[in-house]
Amino acid sequence: MKKIITLSLVALLATSYTYAQKKELTVQDLMMNKIPNDFLTTVPTVSEWKDDDHVVLMRRTVNGQQLKELLDVKTGKTAPVTDENITNGTSVYVKNNDIFLKKNGVEKKLTNDEAEEKNPTFSPDSNYIAYTKNNNLYTYNLSTGKEKQLTTDGNATTLNGYASWVYYEEIYGRPTHYRAFWWSPDSKTLAYAHFDESMVPMFPIYNSDGQHGFLEQTRYPKVGDKNPEVKIGFVQPDGGTTVWAAFNEKDDQYFGWPIWRESNHTMWLPWMNRGQDHLIIYEVNTATGEKKAIYNETQKTWIDLEDMVGGRINFLKDDKGFIAQSDQSGWNHLYLYAMDGTLKNAITSGNFTVLGIKYIDEKANTVYFTARGRENTARVDLYSVQLDGNNLKRLTFGAYNHNTISLSPTAKYFITTYSNAVTPTQVTIVDNKGKIIRELGNMKGAAFDQYAIAKTELIHIKSEDALFDLPAMVTWPAHFDPNKKYPMLISIYGGPNAGTVWDSWQWNATREMYAREGLIQVAFDHRASGHFGKQGVNYMYRNLGYWEMKDYKTMAKWFIEHGAADPAKICITGFSYGGYMTCYALTYGSDVFTHGMAGGSVVDWHLYDSHYTERYMDTPDENPEGYKTSSVLSYIDRYKGMLQIVHGTMDDNVHMQNSIQLIGTLEDKGKDFEFMLYPGGRHGWPNLPARAKHFQNLKTKFIYKYLLEKPVPAGMLK
Repeated sequence: MKKIITLSLVALLATSYTYAQKKELTVQDLMMNKIPNDFLTTVPTVSEWKDDDHVVLMRRTVNGQQLKELLDVKTGKTAPVTDENITNGTSVYVKNNDIFLKKNGVEKKLTNDEAEEKNPTFSPDSNYIAYTKNNNLYTYNLSTGKEKQLTTDGNATTLNGYASWVYYEEIYGRPTHYRAFWWSPDSKTLAYAHFDESMVPMFPIYNSDGQHGFLEQTRYPKVGDKNPEVKIGFVQPDGGTTVWAAFNEKDDQYFGWPIWRESNHTMWLPWMNRGQDHLIIYEVNTATGEKKAIYNETQKTWIDLEDMVGGRINFLKDDKGFIAQSDQSGWNHLYLYAMDGTLKNAITSGNFTVLGIKYIDEKANTVYFTARGRENTARVDLYSVQLDGNNLKRLTFGAYNHNTISLSPTAKYFITTYSNAVTPTQVTIVDNKGKIIRELGNMKGAAFDQYAIAKTELIHIKSEDALFDLPAMVTWPAHFDPNKKYPMLISIYGGPNAGTVWDSWQWNATREMYAREGLIQVAFDHRASGHFGKQGVNYMYRNLGYWEMKDYKTMAKWFIEHGAADPAKICITGFSYGGYMTCYALTYGSDVFTHGMAGGSVVDWHLYDSHYTERYMDTPDENPEGYKTSSVLSYIDRYKGMLQIVHGTMDDNVHMQNSIQLIGTLEDKGKDFEFMLYPGGRHGWPNLPARAKHFQNLKTKFIYKYLLEKPVPAGMLK
């Protein structure tokens, strides 16, 4: 460890010397964004692959316009993509609560009523559009121009094809926009989820608009509460009787995102118990509702049901089998199964994490996939491997994080966008043997090397129990002086398998400006952040907060002891789970952390939703001690320093109730803190631009007041 520390200090001193040899961007330049145009440039992004040899790239011009061009991979020649190429095609959308169809630029209104249609979705053959309104499922026949209502029992607490809140937030995911219906590949069947949430407790959210305000009420199951009762049905798009899958809707259970099996039009439906440690994937006959178990997995901790949306199951053609992903071994890997669920072989193994399948070349018996940790836990790479597990090859190159990879339709080529802590982002096209074909873009501008920038590096710090090398990304103060002590700002999230430390280019004007103001800026990841597989994440089971904070304290102390951090100015900041960790740091961890900026924070896990919390903590009845020790409210007596608490008044995810209870407890104990509300704000408030600016200014003022102890420079606040 001493050798590493010595080298870091030498490198920092060398960096300070370099500053004297190069041009510098002043704080005023950075604050006013007066950065030379040729300092950094933009790089292209992939819009779409037309075929294996032609790809459409999006490029941003100097004046901010977006231009599309078609690249011939073999020749390197480009041609502009015309507006006609861009606008041709058919789309469907909701405007003013009605459905509109746009074809070749011509708009046509399909529905005309007061009810709001939601999630219009084409059938695969484009003959129908399915959607919901008033919590019932409908179709629109494009050939006849007629609407058909498929369900009739929809009401305030009975939802057809429209997800209950806990499914939308925790299982299906916010990008689904509450959609809970699925077209069969042959367009002959609509599967949909039916939710009865009448037994789920109502949580009131206050909207202060107008003279009297009003309450927005959401059926939100907190830990231990009743969940919605769910059943899965199948109906024809022109109407008829729904066939229900053979499950008991009264059981305490969850259903994951369904998977259609194209060859026989059955549906594979993930099922999980309330305890979330037992997963079964059933094949359901859509004509009869009968089911049979195909895949069965149990774990001592939990299984992530929401991973089903990302493609836990990939079918091979002609019923040759399927590939499943599982982290049961302690690391997420690929496994080959026969269609009846018999395991054939593991495709990947070892102490690294498979992130996802990019393409399956069945003719070559090869799988292309991304993974982290085989070379470096903070980097993503692309690999190929044969279905029998042989001939594993890394296809990406260098000591870079290949964070965005786009494969051509049959994986003849791939385009990678990559960087590391000291190398600006580049874009390159590579063939499926790993041979670089040509460079497509480099963010480093012609003037980049003329300027000195603050040193940023990825370092690793040994955990207190010496079991893990914990990663941290640090930007050191400009003109670093080893004889000085600097304030430190720690940015974290902290949730299970949700790390934020990646070996990527992170330079921006604000980061550079704070480095020049003398601030150590770091991001920390703990043992359960994903760097160390599921075996690391399992540490959090029934014990949220403890291991995260133990590792964060160890890392902060390293900077205090060896990295020139001022022990009186150790500030931590985060939002959501990061807000929880920040509040926990200023209470449970207040022997190390002195300041915090917490947004949208959970403060006690009794106050959060059933599916997320119970996955890690079980219910309060099953784990009362874990709920007590994980609560910020349990450690208010330890609170010291200064905590900034921020919350949106209409947060439907982490209720403002959390911050109110924290504030009340702090007041009862006579503690000082800062508090700011953002009226109308949800879990964040990007849709309220003026308030979003206010929030950024609020944090800037906090940093200057408590960490830098100087006035905010004139003109900095937005």
